Amino acid sequence: MHDWLVPDWPAPAGVRAICTTRAGGVSQGAFGGLNLGGHVGDEPANVAANRAQLQAAIGVRPVFLQQVHGTDVLPIDATTPDGAVADACTAVDMAVACTIMVADCLPVLFTDSEGRRVAAAHAGWRGLAAGVLERTAGVFDSPRPMAWLGPCIGPNAFEVGDEVRAAFVAQSGEAAACFKPGPALCKWWADLPGLARQRLRAAGVEAVYGNDGSDAWCTVRNPLRFFSHRRDGVSGRFAAAIWRG
Repeated sequence: MHDWLVPDWPAPAGVRAICTTRAGGVSQGAFGGLNLGGHVGDEPANVAANRAQLQAAIGVRPVFLQQVHGTDVLPIDATTPDGAVADACTAVDMAVACTIMVADCLPVLFTDSEGRRVAAAHAGWRGLAAGVLERTAGVFDSPRPMAWLGPCIGPNAFEVGDEVRAAFVAQSGEAAACFKPGPALCKWWADLPGLARQRLRAAGVEAVYGNDGSDAWCTVRNPLRFFSHRRDGVSGRFAAAIWRG
């Protein structure tokens, strides 16, 4: 599967997951490679071909959401069309893959030790602060949920204002450790995966794998591998997907 990422985590054998990169696909220019976003200005035929390539590679249908930086968690199955409005989804149906598109935001994949359910969430700072990860973790009955964090904008590239820091610190003083003074007054470097780990632990998800905040995971720092809206302005989207199979 090209140089796509395969999560290194102790998911049950019946749970499969993947995170695409720019590798593969037919898109050109700013969307060059495997752009899976149909809302970014790429040729629709190219996006359709890229999505078909992903489906052929994983063997089930990836369900693409219309992500709006909210907290809704949508149960999906074989009848769910693409384009439903939600920022997280969950499935027990083996015919579909929970799929999240990103180009700087954090994709988070979920399952548990039993592997009877999977889920995926889109965690930009707004959704993260509003509780999208807590709501997604809440769909699991198991006392042993686990999560994998995919690539996102890294803590040395994610510049935010005072209002972002305040939104997190108001909810938990621990969040202050995930913000370092930025290049200008009232600006901060924010550690998005670090914030996600804190919130997942607080929600009872102790087993968290993947993105550790290092540059290898940073969408901005790796232009040949990852799309980045913050870096390029006009950008494609890559995706993290999880399914039962």
